[in-house]
Amino acid sequence: MMELQNLDVIDLLSERHAILHRLVEDKWNEHNEIYISNSEWYILARIYKKRPTISDVTKSVDISRQATHKFIKRLQEKGLVEVTNVEHSKKHKAIRMTKFGEECYEKNKLLKIEIEQQLVNVIGEEQVTNLKNILKLDWGMERLEA
Repeated sequence: MMELQNLDVIDLLSERHAILHRLVEDKWNEHNEIYISNSEWYILARIYKKRPTISDVTKSVDISRQATHKFIKRLQEKGLVEVTNVEHSKKHKAIRMTKFGEECYEKNKLLKIEIEQQLVNVIGEEQVTNLKNILKLDWGMERLEA
């Protein structure tokens, strides 16, 4: 593992994010036949129990429009989502998870809960709760971008 002691907060968050995503991905791939990339999971999280337009999904993810369309097409090919026409609009398409997509999403959510529990076992419940609370705070990022 990379030496974490000398990293700034941005690189520390990035390192931990990558490690956790890899753990979830590895656990998923150990127990399932269907490969789902992190970007595909990211999109699935935006549509779980919703029926947004593809345009809405594109605006809510930090992925290019073309890449988002490519990922949605892959999700559709895997049987995880359905794309349909939006009523009264020739331009917009709606996207929703199939039953299979919801099952995969919920199984993956359980894997994340399992990994979070392992984290609790290593660093303690209070530390995990504090970390979650800090990450949920409004950091005023809009002001930092200026």
